Order: sequence, then C-alpha cells, then structure tokens
Amino acid sequence: MSPAAARLPPLEMRYEPVTAAVPGDDVLAVIGYGAAFESGTDPRVLRVALEPMSQPCVEVWRSTARVEHGRSGDLRWSHDGDYGFFAIEIDEIDGDVGAAAQVAYRQLVEHVEASTTPHILRLWNFIDAINEGDGDDERYRRFCEGRARGMAQFHDACYPAATAIGGHDGRRRLLVYGLSAREAGTPIENPRQVSAWRYPRQYGRTAPTFARAMSTPADQLLISGTAAVVGHASQHEQDLRAQISETLANLDSLVAAAQGRFGERAVLKAYVRDAADAQAVKQAIADHAAQLGEVLLLRGDICRRELLVEIDGMQGLSA
Repeated sequence: MSPAAARLPPLEMRYEPVTAAVPGDDVLAVIGYGAAFESGTDPRVLRVALEPMSQPCVEVWRSTARVEHGRSGDLRWSHDGDYGFFAIEIDEIDGDVGAAAQVAYRQLVEHVEASTTPHILRLWNFIDAINEGDGDDERYRRFCEGRARGMAQFHDACYPAATAIGGHDGRRRLLVYGLSAREAGTPIENPRQVSAWRYPRQYGRTAPTFARAMSTPADQLLISGTAAVVGHASQHEQDLRAQISETLANLDSLVAAAQGRFGERAVLKAYVRDAADAQAVKQAIADHAAQLGEVLLLRGDICRRELLVEIDGMQGLSA
C-alpha cells in the first residue's frame, strides 16, 4: 500500500439489488436509474433519469463509519468525516442550461468548501438533450460556460474528474452530484489525449473543466467519462466497434498513467447512445478486461454527437 493510501479509508462503490435503496447508517449514497426507480425522501437516495439496459440495480456508496445526512435548500448532502456526497437538481432558468449550471455549481462549491470534506474528487452531470443546438449554442457548450462561471471561486488547485451525459426524458432539469473528501486527490491525465481544459476554440468558447481521472488518497482511481477521442479529435465517426476499441485503448493508457492495470477490481458504467448497441458494448468490455468487475449499461447521449459510447468508473490501484 502506498503512503497516500493510509490517509483515507477506501470507499466501497458497488451495484446492489434495488431492495438496497433503503440505506443503513453506513451508506453515503444510493443512486438508482430510470423512470421506474423511486427515490423516496432520504437525501442520500438519488434518481438519475437514464434508463438501464441491464438488470435493474442501484449503485451504493458504503462507508466505514456512521454517516450524517441532510438537506440545505435544493442541495442534499451526506458525510462520514472522510468522504462527502452532495447533489443538486434544479430547473433550467428560462430554458438556459448555462444559467442553471452556474447556479448549481456556485451552490455546491460553497457547500463543499464549508464542509469537513472540502476537496471535490468526482462530479457527474446529467443534461436533457445535451447535443441540441449548433455551434456555440449547443446545450453542452452552454453548460460548460455556466459550469466554469459557477466554479470560478473554487479554491482547489486542480479540476476534479467528471462525466456529462445527455438524457431523453424531456424535463429541462440539471442534475449534478459528486464525491468530496477530507484530503485532496491527485489528477491524472491521459498521454493519448489533450487535457480537456486545453481544448482549442473549435469545441466552444469555454473548454470543459475536468481531469481525465482522479487518484484518491485511498489508492482508488475515479475515471472520468472516456470515449474515442485521441488528441482532441473524435475518432471513427459512427463506427461502434472501432469506437469501443479506441475507448478501451484510452482507458488502458489512463489507468497505466496512474500506475494501475485497467479492469482489476473496477466498477464501471457504460453510456450507450443507441440501445441496440448495448450487448456489443458489454461483450467488448468483457473480452478486453478478463479481471473486470461490474459494468452497468445505461442509455445516454455522449457530449459529442458523433460519439456512440462512453465509459467511466472506479478501480483500485494497489493490491
């Protein structure tokens, strides 16, 4: 175990039956998927509108200590002293996803920085119709602008890992949730890719503000949404199998940069644009990583309309 691993206990993230949606005192968060999932009133239980394309389950974040939880206006939270969970879901303001992102991120940054777990490790963003609009009016690009404005006062020296995925439910509500910690993580970049915040102007007025992954002080790697992008350019337009292969090559490279081997003790999510492609994606991942842990398949749109699949997740880095 590395010296960093001693600073925080590992956080358990795994998929469990939907019956686990009633959390015990050691649960930091429960995340369910699809219209059929009912979140109830516990602030730790969150519903993501993306529909699962495999056996329904919930994602459970389990702590080694007793968890406190509550709500502060639109923001829900929990913490165990080492890790914090936070989530905010708000209506878009006059149909402007950028304005909603600015408000949401300003609130969550203020909350996290005032908490006992002030370092953001990982963020997830879910946006209806993420590819709608052309050029700088595309909804994802407008989201990036609002996110950057909302994070302007963020005091950490680096960007967290992140995912941004598009939904199809027609509700113009922005959902952001994340993981913070008492100790800061170490951002990891992919040697095969340009860092997102250095993207050229062709991708929008404001570059995306995230790290490719975050190595935590418990020797766990939080992997950002990863797709078939080399340098800064999308590869293999509309070719599913080639995109899967390129995405897996990126994951191999990224995890190697963190001194790990992709697939070992990993818990992954694969976001697939076309539900008909789900089985091919699942099989390709299984063929690539024999030691792979669990994979959850979700129907969701990738932030670039030419991309068909994106993968994120968490895996350990030490034995």
